[in-house]
Amino acid sequence: QVQLVESGGGLVQAGGSLRLSCADPGRTFSFYAAGWFRQAPGKEREFVAAITWSGDNTNYVDSVKGRFTISRDNYKKIFYLQMNSLKPEDTAVYYCAARAPGYPGISVTPQDYRTWGQGAQVTVSS
Repeated sequence: QVQLVESGGGLVQAGGSLRLSCADPGRTFSFYAAGWFRQAPGKEREFVAAITWSGDNTNYVDSVKGRFTISRDNYKKIFYLQMNSLKPEDTAVYYCAARAPGYPGISVTPQDYRTWGQGAQVTVSS
């Protein structure tokens, strides 16, 4: 179920930065956790980062810790993934996802997320 609107993907050299944005224009923005996943060709969808409704707790896959930052602006109904020091192995389609209203806690499991973005291609050249 695609209801979120992503932007910000692209092509970047290794060591560069990109910021992905995910807007939630279509539904009441109320009390749910959000996350980012990615899927490389031939691989399963992988958890990248998640943030609680309040923004006071975040979680990251080990491979991106210290390089990626997830954040959100509940007033603007947008959440972000800032990606720094990008590596070729970060190349994938990135998906934002939101849990159902009333589920403010973090999950690393795709099945726990109700709505998804359309995907944004991130390509990191060496």
